[in-house]
Amino acid sequence: MNRIASYRDVTAQTPSQCAEIGVHDVAVLCDPLGGLFIPQHAMLVVSDLHLEKGAAFARRGQLHPPYDTLATLRLLQILIDRYAPKTVVTLGDNFHDRKGSALLPPLFRQSIKDMAKGRDWLWVNGNHDPDGAVGLPGNSVDELHCSGLVFRHEPKPGQANGEIAGHLHPAAVVRRREKSVRRACFATDGTRLVMPAFGVTTGGLDLRHAAMKGLFNRTHLVAHMLGRDRIYSVRFDNLIG
Repeated sequence: MNRIASYRDVTAQTPSQCAEIGVHDVAVLCDPLGGLFIPQHAMLVVSDLHLEKGAAFARRGQLHPPYDTLATLRLLQILIDRYAPKTVVTLGDNFHDRKGSALLPPLFRQSIKDMAKGRDWLWVNGNHDPDGAVGLPGNSVDELHCSGLVFRHEPKPGQANGEIAGHLHPAAVVRRREKSVRRACFATDGTRLVMPAFGVTTGGLDLRHAAMKGLFNRTHLVAHMLGRDRIYSVRFDNLIG
C-alpha cells in the first residue's frame, strides 16, 4: 500500500482534522499523515519509517522505487513544522536494514540533523534496525517510559496498559459508495495503540489478521483511518474483512 499518492496537498491539513483520543487516560492527536502528537509532552511519535528501503533492495540487486527516503522525510518535516515538538520518538524499523543509517546519503543526513536541532530525538530500535541509528542526532533505545505510557517497536501481549507500538502496520477496510476502501490506520481500544507505518512505500496488515489477535478488546477497538485530508474513525464491528 503506497501512501505517497494519497497526500498531494498535505500542507493544507491542520490539527482540527486530526482525531483527539485517549490512550490509558493520556490525550493524543492522530494526524492524517500518520504521526501521533502528545500535547502533554509536546511529543511527536512516528513509526516504521523504513528509510533507505529502496537502497536496501538495490544492495540485494532488486529494483525498487528510489524516492522513499526523500518522500518520507518531507512528510516528517511537515509534521515537525505543524507541531513544533520538543521531543520526536521514532518507533523502530526507522531504517529498512542494519546498514541504512550508516550509508545514509549526506543530503538526507543533513535533513534529519536540521529537523532534530533544538529538540530531543529518540530512535527506538526495531527488528529491521536492532543496532540503532549511526551518526545521527539523538539516542537509540529499546523502549521508552513516560507518564504511564510505554513506547516500543513490537506490541507485547499481556502488557497493554499505555503501550504505544508499531511493527504491525495496521490497516482497515470500509465500504463507501459501493466501493471498498483500504487505508492505514491507528488501531486502539483506549488501552493500547498500534501506529500506522509512516514510510511511504510500506505495506499494511489488516486488523483481522491473525497477528493482531489478542492485542485489543475488539468491543472497544477503533480504526482511526488515514484519509487524504482527515482521520476517519470507524469501530471494528463496522469494518469489512
